[in-house]
Amino acid sequence: MKKMPTTAMVLAAGLGLRMRPLTLELPKPLVKVAGKTLLDWTLDNAAASGVAKAVINVHHLGDKIIAHTAHRLRPAVLISDETDRLLDTGGGIVKALPFLGDAPFFVFNGDGILTDGATPMLRRLAEAWDPDQLDILMLVHPRDSAHGFDGAGDFFLSGDGRLHRRGAAASAPFVYAGAYIMHPRILGGEAAEPFSMNRIWDQAIAADRMSAVVHDGAWFHVGTPEAVTNTEILLGRMAAMS
Repeated sequence: MKKMPTTAMVLAAGLGLRMRPLTLELPKPLVKVAGKTLLDWTLDNAAASGVAKAVINVHHLGDKIIAHTAHRLRPAVLISDETDRLLDTGGGIVKALPFLGDAPFFVFNGDGILTDGATPMLRRLAEAWDPDQLDILMLVHPRDSAHGFDGAGDFFLSGDGRLHRRGAAASAPFVYAGAYIMHPRILGGEAAEPFSMNRIWDQAIAADRMSAVVHDGAWFHVGTPEAVTNTEILLGRMAAMS
């Protein structure tokens, strides 16, 4: 098996506007689904695959995330504080780079739930990761089976796993599933200013330095209060069938 990244970045600084009124008093990553916070769903997956350190950026009600993770040991948690200024996904990762180090690391969104297929998803990403050929390796999910997702899709995928944006097409068959491996070198020269990782993704796609693995488990996009209820029902059905 190839070397598994042991560090992760969890993007948890969003405002959670679509999740209101739940996020009036809680940051979105601390919303509970089936008795466990969205953040803990992500951190537990990371810990199970050997991630030892997770850097979490915080902004909206960040003190609650800091308190929630204060005593967590697996993975150990470091906080990148964006209380004074929200930096978006790209700027947030750049600010956290001193904590993340020089080796490739995982990046996770804080607003979804991923369950493994036949092989743990992070192991599948690690097995497909080739730092000589890639700067980003993304987990994508088939749009038709993405729970809670109602968009047109994000990407087309070629036979070798290379990604192409939906562009002007009415729809695309794959969606970003909230997890990827990246090498920090791709952020060389970037400042800790607000910008989206979408710009970095586009650069990597244009340079043929980005690829994807199709998730073979389940993915739940939990973006609204209604999605919390629907996800709990679906998780309950999955548990009953296992």
